[in-house]
Amino acid sequence: MNRENLTESLHCEEFCVHDVLLQELEDKKISDEDSQDIADLFKVLGDSSRVKILYYLLQQELCVCDLSVLVGSSQSAVSHQLRVLRNFKIVQGTKIGKQVIYKICDPHIKELLMEANKYFVEKENLKIGK
Repeated sequence: MNRENLTESLHCEEFCVHDVLLQELEDKKISDEDSQDIADLFKVLGDSSRVKILYYLLQQELCVCDLSVLVGSSQSAVSHQLRVLRNFKIVQGTKIGKQVIYKICDPHIKELLMEANKYFVEKENLKIGK
């Protein structure tokens, strides 16, 4: 099947609105503001350096120095990424002496990251089983 035929087969050949289904979903519509907030969250999480930082912070609270070694970036680059995460209220830092220790401050983010990891682990297991 060529690409043009595949594209054609992926949409309805006849426009037909399912009124009963649409009526059931009417109260469950997502607002433009909520959909934008979710898109913004995924943009923040869409950077591999920030994902690495969050992955290590899932394991334990860490300072910028440790994160820079683990992530393989400069302290300045890690600090910049942490600032983005802080501004989105995903992580918070606590000053202890001369160091700032970071942690993930939202349990929803922890769950989201663990589910994303589980998705790829299970996807890889499916590949291995074939």
